[in-house]
Amino acid sequence: MLAIGFVVITLSAVFTNLIPFVISKAIDRIKDHTEGTSLLNYALLTVGFAVISGVFLYLTRQMIIVVSREIENDLRNDFFAHILQQDQQYFHFHPTGDIMALATNDISAVRNFLGPGIMYTAETFINFSMAISLMFSFNAELTLIAIVPIPLISYVVYRIGKSINYKFERVQEQFSDLTTRAQENLSGIKVVKAYVREESETEGFKKISAEYMKKNLELAKVQSFSYPIMFLLTGFSVIIVLYFGGNKIISGELTIGELTAFIIYLGLLTWPIISLGWIINLTQRAEASMKRLCEVFDSKPGIESPDTESTSAGTDDGVSEKIRGEIEFRNVNFRYHHNFPYVLKNVNVKIKAGETIGIIGHTGSGKTTLINLISRLFDIDEGELLVDGKSVKQYDLNRLRTSIGAVPQETFLFSDTIENNIAYAENIFNKDKVVTAAKISQIYKDVDKFPGRFDTMLGERGINLSGGQKQRTSIARAIAADPEILILDDAFSAVDTYTEEEILKGLKEVMNGRTTILISHRISTLKNADRVIVLKEGSVAEEGTHEELVKKEGIYADIYLKQLLEEELKELE
Repeated sequence: MLAIGFVVITLSAVFTNLIPFVISKAIDRIKDHTEGTSLLNYALLTVGFAVISGVFLYLTRQMIIVVSREIENDLRNDFFAHILQQDQQYFHFHPTGDIMALATNDISAVRNFLGPGIMYTAETFINFSMAISLMFSFNAELTLIAIVPIPLISYVVYRIGKSINYKFERVQEQFSDLTTRAQENLSGIKVVKAYVREESETEGFKKISAEYMKKNLELAKVQSFSYPIMFLLTGFSVIIVLYFGGNKIISGELTIGELTAFIIYLGLLTWPIISLGWIINLTQRAEASMKRLCEVFDSKPGIESPDTESTSAGTDDGVSEKIRGEIEFRNVNFRYHHNFPYVLKNVNVKIKAGETIGIIGHTGSGKTTLINLISRLFDIDEGELLVDGKSVKQYDLNRLRTSIGAVPQETFLFSDTIENNIAYAENIFNKDKVVTAAKISQIYKDVDKFPGRFDTMLGERGINLSGGQKQRTSIARAIAADPEILILDDAFSAVDTYTEEEILKGLKEVMNGRTTILISHRISTLKNADRVIVLKEGSVAEEGTHEELVKKEGIYADIYLKQLLEEELKELE
């Protein structure tokens, strides 16, 4: 498409540059008192060339601009796919607003170069070459005089381009800050309203927005200066041609028609020369944007699948074999960054396939971090983490993660129907699975009261559901996925004890023969687990059944007694 586009640009330029040539002949014929028929032929020829040039110009835009839009679409899709492949750590150091700015402004800047930038560059080069060649055919000396300002124009364009590049980078950086601030405020609107911080946040946004406007105005000043200077410099060429060309007409070296053609050709050259500055502007913007995009495309996720899935001894290929759910932590140490302290220290835990394990501990003891390591949202620093006797790093990530159904602490629901949110993990939709999962999680009775039932659309992050309803929908999603390993991370914190009991009753059948990990601050959630692990400051402090841990009179027993006391006080109230 681009190759055809360049051919069409050339054809358009040929017919455009023939028009001044025809006009010059017509003017000279007028001077010689030619017949009206001859002038009509010249007029029709001029109109015909203009029409043909216009058709080719239309085709040029249809081809090159369309191609640039297709490339933009591919680039945006590739960018989004690449971002989704990044590991969890990447998003800790790259704000959402910055990523959004890259996906919108920066990709658009690249598109402008690939479309209008390429098109006008080709038009400028071809028109310039043809116009100069035809001007030389009229008078070489006058042509050389006319192009004297061009080197000066090129230098001015270069200097302005450098300034535009620097200022545009600053504009894009500020735009990232602006989108980050807006995204954070809209996502945290409940907190903003709860603490009545609307005015404060508005003032903060105004400051960043004012800085963005200031940097845009600085860029606009440079851009607005470039166009007048181009017109001024090209205007010198017209003055030079009029003076020296007029003298050549007097001396008989040039005809009036040829001088007229010269002036028209200079007019045709004015836009290519001026557009050179605009093209440089587009190129500098695209360069700054592509540099930022390349930093993303060059980044590789720290957590990836192995090239070929390693197999454990005694299995044929290890790929078709279903994960049973045996998990083992051997001397595991982990920290989120090499400058940060260890979150987990010397953890040794073995979970049998089909076993239900409870994990409890004070806030910050490393409970969530421990279970995030199983699905390789993060990788351990030291020690070994095995699933079915094989290191998690030997599994294909997709295979490993589809075997795990996790309900995180922070429930996230998409702006979609309840049905699609529950069936999110399923490639093949199964209505019966959705209904069954909804009944087990106790969200079915709520859904049944909604006007659209399962087709009810949820607002952003499920804003039209209560905290408990969100959690129960998230639990239904994990159940519908039918995983080999089920992880519930404080998944009952937003539901009352009665609803929790009902959910746990429904989960009994689901948990039967399935490796289940329950994380909770409530003893009532964990007391029926096969074993309970107590974490303290990133290490395993206690381990055993509910009865065994109560008898030990340690951390677990202390938490249990306090919760019993709280329940008694509530009953007295």
